[in-house]
Amino acid sequence: MIQLFITVNTIAKSFLQDSPARMLYYQSLTSPRIFIVSKLIYNGILLVAMSLVSLSLYIVFLGNPLTNPLMFTGLVCLAGISLALVFTMLAAIAARAGQNSAIIAIMGFPIVVPTLMILVRLSNSAFSIGYTPGIWKMILLLVALDLLSIALSLVLFPFLWRN
Repeated sequence: MIQLFITVNTIAKSFLQDSPARMLYYQSLTSPRIFIVSKLIYNGILLVAMSLVSLSLYIVFLGNPLTNPLMFTGLVCLAGISLALVFTMLAAIAARAGQNSAIIAIMGFPIVVPTLMILVRLSNSAFSIGYTPGIWKMILLLVALDLLSIALSLVLFPFLWRN
């Protein structure tokens, strides 16, 4: 849950700090698909780094209750990427809708609920001893949701770019 709030606050600055003049400059430099892919990559890397820092701080201050720390670290990285993909497109919509970061949270939480449910189920398996059946299906479902977010961003962002 902390990672979700880190995501909302971090990604909101991604588009909301860009002035209309800067966006016009970006439009003269590149195509909308290249621009959104670069934002997705940057926000994904940024969120993975912030997630790893927060995980490290939790382990230092609260101890390490994980039975499978390598799996949980990978899950934290995957969660950072998943949340960054969803909220990057929402930040673009919010930037065009009036520069309000509250719109990101209002639109984002209902959209990100399936991702959060999958992440909670996967994180429970990092705390349990033994094999959890269906774990690979949940990971593939999360990756499929990520690919869907990328596809929707590539299709929808050019419409935002024109306005």
